[in-house]
Amino acid sequence: MNQFLNRQPRRALFIARWNVVLQKPTFGHARTMADVSFLPGATDALFHAGQQGWQIYLFGNEDQVPDGRQSLEDWLAIDAGILEHLRSHGVQITRSYAATERPGGVPPYDKESVYALPNTGVMHHARQEDGIDLDESWVVANDVLSLVAGWRAGCHTAGVATPRIMQAGNLSVEPELIGLDLGHTLASMGARPPIRRSA
Repeated sequence: MNQFLNRQPRRALFIARWNVVLQKPTFGHARTMADVSFLPGATDALFHAGQQGWQIYLFGNEDQVPDGRQSLEDWLAIDAGILEHLRSHGVQITRSYAATERPGGVPPYDKESVYALPNTGVMHHARQEDGIDLDESWVVANDVLSLVAGWRAGCHTAGVATPRIMQAGNLSVEPELIGLDLGHTLASMGARPPIRRSA
């Protein structure tokens, strides 16, 4: 029997790691923590969302690993550094998902992964393992693959600094909500207090 049947379903924020919380490095990927830069207001926005009871997940494709441009160990060290920075600022991340495998990648990272976007493994794993109610949850991202995955999983979708309609190849998506940055997006969703604007 599912252990969550008798519990109140929980809502989640599935937040794309790059260009939402972190600035995408010009090199293409973070080589060390020195390349990791948190976008203005992102940590504060996550803190307030956590205080309001949202379960927070980070996710994304880390193609540099299956491409052979970075070792899995190096990526895991960076991911651990990101999570430690957030913890030190009072932000608890429920899980951090990173797709480090894909067909055509270098062995042993050349397998299909349910976590590789636009697959929906991230959201369904959270539902199964953590009792997340996907109908009440949001995917917040800056890219088509992440938002399409959220739509396919039955989540609400919010774009951060995106066009109204986004397209990549044969995939297209129209986010329900668009914000200037993570803080404004979460405020519009009611996932953090309203942003105070100067007069």
